[in-house]
Amino acid sequence: MKRTVLLLTLLCASAAQAQMFKWKDEKGVTHFTDTPPPATAKQAQVKSYSLSGTGSVELPEELASIARARPVVLYTAAGCGACDQARNLLNLRGIPYRERTVSSDDDHQVLKKAGSDGQVPLLLVGRSKQIGFEQMTWDSMLTDAGYPTVKSLPPGYANPAPSPAAPPKPPSADEVARARAAAAAAEAAAEQARRERDTPSNAPANFRF
Repeated sequence: MKRTVLLLTLLCASAAQAQMFKWKDEKGVTHFTDTPPPATAKQAQVKSYSLSGTGSVELPEELASIARARPVVLYTAAGCGACDQARNLLNLRGIPYRERTVSSDDDHQVLKKAGSDGQVPLLLVGRSKQIGFEQMTWDSMLTDAGYPTVKSLPPGYANPAPSPAAPPKPPSADEVARARAAAAAAEAAAEQARRERDTPSNAPANFRF
């Protein structure tokens, strides 16, 4: 029994606190892994990461610092095969990124302001940009920015869900007023229908509840 409790305690501790290893291979390429580096690794370091209060997994600080300095943003559109290839590359390589979808006129305006001529996918890595998907170019941009060449995200980490390139506009005062008037009219009609339904058929003409 005591051994079981001890094992459960250790498991809970490992779930709350995990380790990420940063090391360089013989070619000088930096890797981030959740397993110990090989004996030939150079400049090996151990970093800890923890689970956030919401249950999502935080990035290890080494990778988080790269993402803060050179954030990756992907602009996509529905029915875009090249966008699917771009997304797959980022996911297979384990790149933390945000996806912005383009569908409305406002989205297209934001896309053009971001540096595109209207074409997707558009990749932003810090201040660098690439219009259209070219795997070698994208890989080179990400590597030059300091991102690891192999997937090294912590287990359970998930990128944010895609969101529109242009944030939705708040309704105007006229739209709010029309919505309120429509809701009031619908409520009045429903109340009138209820009264007509509940009024006895033989009730006097001036009968009211």
